[in-house]
Amino acid sequence: MSEQLKLIVEQLNKDPFKKNFNLITFDSLEPMQLLQILNDVLAEIDPKQAIDIREEMPEQTIKRMCALLGMLKYKPPGNLSDVSSFRQGLVSGSKPVVHPILHWLLQRLPELKKRAYLARFLVKLEVPAEFLQDDVINDTFHQYEELVEGFKTYHKECELLRTSGFSTAEIRRDISAMEEEKDQLIKRVERLKKKVESVSNHQRMLEQARQLRVEKEREESLTHQKQEQKNQLFQAEQRLQRSQQQLKDVQQAAADADPENLMKRLEEEIKINSYMVSEKLPKELEGMRRTVQYLQKISSEPAMGQADLQELEDQIKEVDSQINQLIEKRMMRSDPMDDKLTLYRQQASIIIRRKESKAEELQEAREKLAAVKRGLRQRSSQASSDGGEDIRGDELKRLVVKLRGKGTVVKKKRQEIAELKAEYGVLQRTEEILRQRHETVQQKLQTMEAEKGISGYSNTQEELERVSAIKSELDEMKGRTLDDMSTMVKKLNSMIVEKKSALAPIIKELRSLRQQCQELNQEYEDKKAQYESCTAGLESNRSKLEQEVKALTEETAQEENQYHYINSMSEIIEMQIQRAADEMKAYVSSDPQEKKKAIREVYLKNISEQELLGKKLREKQKMVRESHSANMEQMMMWRDLEQLMECKRQCFIRAQSQASIGQVIQEGGEDRLVL
Repeated sequence: MSEQLKLIVEQLNKDPFKKNFNLITFDSLEPMQLLQILNDVLAEIDPKQAIDIREEMPEQTIKRMCALLGMLKYKPPGNLSDVSSFRQGLVSGSKPVVHPILHWLLQRLPELKKRAYLARFLVKLEVPAEFLQDDVINDTFHQYEELVEGFKTYHKECELLRTSGFSTAEIRRDISAMEEEKDQLIKRVERLKKKVESVSNHQRMLEQARQLRVEKEREESLTHQKQEQKNQLFQAEQRLQRSQQQLKDVQQAAADADPENLMKRLEEEIKINSYMVSEKLPKELEGMRRTVQYLQKISSEPAMGQADLQELEDQIKEVDSQINQLIEKRMMRSDPMDDKLTLYRQQASIIIRRKESKAEELQEAREKLAAVKRGLRQRSSQASSDGGEDIRGDELKRLVVKLRGKGTVVKKKRQEIAELKAEYGVLQRTEEILRQRHETVQQKLQTMEAEKGISGYSNTQEELERVSAIKSELDEMKGRTLDDMSTMVKKLNSMIVEKKSALAPIIKELRSLRQQCQELNQEYEDKKAQYESCTAGLESNRSKLEQEVKALTEETAQEENQYHYINSMSEIIEMQIQRAADEMKAYVSSDPQEKKKAIREVYLKNISEQELLGKKLREKQKMVRESHSANMEQMMMWRDLEQLMECKRQCFIRAQSQASIGQVIQEGGEDRLVL
């Protein structure tokens, strides 16, 4: 209890309460003041509770506090579980009721603030069912529920953003760093401008350099566009070829499709789906419902102690022993017909388990397929989005270009993989059909050749045709490659001539610009060496000054601390001297009222009150000792009576269970007689 009071006083002395209590003053508060402190804590959690309880009826105050405590899911201690006694103690401002509430609230203040804020929007209004028959009210209530769900999603997103690691301090530091970099770049640009202004014709040179950079960027963009268009054209041609080939394959497969195989496949899918819908899924749903009901039943029951658990374990052991006895009796009375039936039952159970395992594998495969599809959609959306970390400057441009290139490549590869898979499936099916046809045709051909007496003729004919076809293809490829090489050489020569003629004037200008660039680089290196030597000297001077300033600031801080400490100690001593003088004055004074104000008189009065209280408690202890033996005898009699009643209850339960077991055995014997 003392630890509880210490925590309450510490929390009330902190922000935002600042009550300046100690253990004695807090323990001596009146019930109305204690209720007002409880109301202040509740007002800190929910600002709507900021009310002076003296201006409110006690019933309304208790109703308001109980409603908020119920919303915050406060549970009274074990000795205050009765609602009426709890409300009565709260009305009277009883310390055993109010202190645990304050302790619970002050321990969880941030969490309860969040819960109270969410309760304003998530606690649904209770609308009677007869009012919901009205269409307008029903539509409004549905809109209200949709808004509540929307608030839940937005709140979750807000919490994720808060916990994602993006802080305002980091953003501010990044902004300040970027501003510093911007200032440095501006200064560098100004210095370079001053250097360039001293050169003759600098405006013309700057304009030419700008035009050169623009043309280079334009050339890069045009080459990039050209390459993209070539890739798109090539991909479109490939897609067209694949689509045409797939169309031919699909047409051939549709022409050669066997309706019996299609019907068999469809029947198998229908059987699997009907088994999943009619047997497996209802069993799983029923099992989940039983589990939920069992958990709800357990949660609704009161908490069980060690004695209750031991009693349940004993009951379980007893029932297990009875089951084992029944199994032994059944095995002793078993006959060969039952053995055959058990064999069939085992086979049926094995088949059912295999069926369930295959159904579970099918369900897992479908779930994996759905998960892979979701992941594919998410990754494609992430690849298409422009999200990511903030990168400045040229790195951002390079990263964006790189990501775009990779995204297009990944999309192309995925599309090609999907098309190749589809094409592979079609080709595999076509290959099977053609192989079957080929085998039948070969068998017919071999029988015909055997009948005509020319067996082996078709194989030699096919071999000759294959060799001639390979020779013609090789000749064709040789002629085609020579033509392609000659045309490519002509194109390359013409392109080289065009590029040379276009680059000749630019090369002339570039020579003069290179010479100027070398001169500027030499001047830049000289200035850079001067700047580095100057900065090194200034940096050394700055470090020395910083060390001196740091030492002086530490010395001044120590002197200030010493000064404040001496001042505070002198004020404390003066206050103690003043209190001693006031105490001496009140003790020496002839006025009885002044003497009563003295600390000595107050302590003497408290001592006398405590002595009277101790005397009363000793008398009460004496009375308890005198009546202890009689009360113990009465308690032992009641305990014996309770054991006797418990024994009778156990005997009744055992007799009832034995009667039920005998009835089950009798019914089993009757069934065997019928068989």
